[in-house]
Amino acid sequence: MKIGFNCSKYVKVQSKKIKERVKQFDKLYLEVGGKLFNDSHASRVLPGFEPDAKIQVLSELKKDLEIIFCINAGDIEKSKTRAEYGITYDTEILNLINKSIKEGFLINSVVITLYNNQNSVNNFIKRLERDNIKTYIHTATKGYPTDIDLIVSEEGYGANPYIETTKKLILVNAPGAGSGKLATCFSQLYHEQKRGINAGYAKFETFPVWNLPLKHPVNLAYEAASADRKDYTMIDPFHLECYNVQAVNYNRDVETFPILRSILSKISKQNIYNSPTDMSVNIIADAIIDNDIVEKATKKEIVRRFYQEEANYKLGNTDYESVQRIKLLLTELNIDENYLKVVKPALLKAKKSAKHAMALELPNGKIVTGRETDLLSPASSLIINTMKVLTRIPDEINLLSPSVLEPILKLRRGQKQLSLQEVLVALSICSVTNPIIEKALQKADKLKNCDVHSTYIVQNGDLKALKSLGINLTTEPVFYSNELF
Repeated sequence: MKIGFNCSKYVKVQSKKIKERVKQFDKLYLEVGGKLFNDSHASRVLPGFEPDAKIQVLSELKKDLEIIFCINAGDIEKSKTRAEYGITYDTEILNLINKSIKEGFLINSVVITLYNNQNSVNNFIKRLERDNIKTYIHTATKGYPTDIDLIVSEEGYGANPYIETTKKLILVNAPGAGSGKLATCFSQLYHEQKRGINAGYAKFETFPVWNLPLKHPVNLAYEAASADRKDYTMIDPFHLECYNVQAVNYNRDVETFPILRSILSKISKQNIYNSPTDMSVNIIADAIIDNDIVEKATKKEIVRRFYQEEANYKLGNTDYESVQRIKLLLTELNIDENYLKVVKPALLKAKKSAKHAMALELPNGKIVTGRETDLLSPASSLIINTMKVLTRIPDEINLLSPSVLEPILKLRRGQKQLSLQEVLVALSICSVTNPIIEKALQKADKLKNCDVHSTYIVQNGDLKALKSLGINLTTEPVFYSNELF
């Protein structure tokens, strides 16, 4: 993979900037946007950005840091899921806690926001308490967002319990947007100021990038990633007016800034920030070392988002406006869905074989295809064919004999083809006695970050297996079969 981003420089400078912000206050509440772990979006649009880069940054500050996680009670009640993982927000909170503890971070607590005595939420609280995780309950803030005097009062933020903290830097994170991170930070600022502690607030965000052009593909990729939330990038008018410098931010931050500034001023009795951009600590642009590589990678990511939203619309998970918003971004960049080299070969393979098919692009640019067979799903065929190419096994040789696969199929009732998960298990078992298969499996890491396009919406075992291989998957908005169930 060609590198366009210097991750080590980013970690060094970003951690330095956060330390400088911490020094301005007795205590800093740092709201972290996006993923704390495994930031796959950033690693795709910034080749060279390591998925755990944020953790690397925060590890530089570990001795002065503790973490508060937030989750919206409504998201627990609705069993809201993280689309990329297929798990609920409450499960993701537990994952975040476990990963953070393994990395040596101090976990302070979990804050349940917008609590309304929901049964499922009470059960989750009991689960946390059994695991000795402190839990705090926040209800809706009275007066928010217009009545500043009520918000910054004992009836507003004062109605929330004070979260006892011991470190100078308090990280506030959540499984997704709308989890109440900002309200939690501001509630704490109110309580800290009452105790005579000069506490501050800042944001640790990756996108949009304030000092890249408004229409830079990286910033357009942020719009594509948040199309379902109808976010868009814009010039920060407050920053422009104050500093005569163009800075990129997104609509919700700009729209809410006058309110946030008023609340902060009411709490701290001073104006700390002149613009929403001032609130954020973000040096992403400084670590870009090859803009051409980054732009090409970002354009690919926007195309992936287009296909993802088309599939989401087909599945009934979004409205068509999200698809149209990303389609407009493709038009702005003067590219189309075929910008990914795997799209046309997959469609051609399907047309010639009259079967569902997939195509994969190897790091050297070679395209490998696979199609549905009597024994194998398209994903299974594709990965077997790719391993044969990487290991230079002749096409006519079966990596897995039908005599090995057929007994497995006999144990399955109703399903015709073996999923990729099952095929990988079969390969692993056969590799014990077959050195050729063992060599083929050793090539699996070569598939990481490879683009794959499918002529149908991939689900279940095939989807999980492709994700486990680190593959960037796009699909046509077509179901595998016409059966409704």
